[in-house]
Amino acid sequence: MNKLKDTDIQAVIGWVLRTGVMLSVGIVFLGGAIYLYRHGHDVTDYRTFKGIPAYVQLNGIINGILTFRGRSIIQCGIILLIATPIIRVAFSAVGFALEKDYLYTGITLLVLLIILASMLGGHAG
Repeated sequence: MNKLKDTDIQAVIGWVLRTGVMLSVGIVFLGGAIYLYRHGHDVTDYRTFKGIPAYVQLNGIINGILTFRGRSIIQCGIILLIATPIIRVAFSAVGFALEKDYLYTGITLLVLLIILASMLGGHAG
């Protein structure tokens, strides 16, 4: 059985980062194209505040994606872009665990726990 090399783990992490960024760029581009096709000639009225749009909340994003709404698809791409480094931290933890480097596994899991706690415990509107 071949021993897992540090370069193999780094290659996988690099692939995760490149794939996440490219996928999010493609999703944002698709959403932007759909949005411009449907709303390219709309005039925005900035005098009235309409509240928090539906595409900012999770249910609105999911429903918007299923109905091909451009803003929701753009928002999904942005969320994927934000999630990409978090996924990288998770892959790093797995890589350290496979290398049996338990100190760095613990540190990486602690960083991941802090990130997740900050996301879930934030003061969102």
